[in-house]
Amino acid sequence: MRVVDEDGNALGILPVYEAIRIASARGFDLVEIAPNSNPPVCKIIDYGKFNYERQKKEKLQKKHQVTMNVKEIRFNANTDKHDIDFKTRHLKQFLLEGHKVKASITYKGRMITHPEIGEKLMQEVLAKVLEVGKLESPPKMDGKLLIAFILPDKQKINSYKEKLSKQESGAIKQEAGAGKQETAGLEKNN
Repeated sequence: MRVVDEDGNALGILPVYEAIRIASARGFDLVEIAPNSNPPVCKIIDYGKFNYERQKKEKLQKKHQVTMNVKEIRFNANTDKHDIDFKTRHLKQFLLEGHKVKASITYKGRMITHPEIGEKLMQEVLAKVLEVGKLESPPKMDGKLLIAFILPDKQKINSYKEKLSKQESGAIKQEAGAGKQETAGLEKNN
């Protein structure tokens, strides 16, 4: 087995008992670093410290890992227009927050004999939502459900937010202009 000491210097290829003897003489442990290499690589280090640092790295990787939640909104094949608008606003909000969204349309009873109604509804929902997201896969039937998964698209979200901020700033300017006109009218009357 190839042995490396605590400073990173190679001690060469040694028998196992010799490597263990050297490690215990120095007050350290013999830890197998690369068991699959030929010959296996072992390092003379303090195992407690090695284990602690490895766990610390794993925690740091988990901390920086982004978890994506799947939010689901269900529609019925004969959902009313107001309800569709309300639910698509929620879908957009979930996408803006960075969540993956599952839009599903349920068919009840004999509605399944007219799947084109649900497909039309799904296309309407997707048309409203795809300005901030992208379709993961085309809508597909799963039993009595028509399901589509939508992922947040950062570029579309940024452009959507810019568009909203421009609209808001334009509305504020219009309100300010209207306020000046009202005060000018009041001054003329006095």
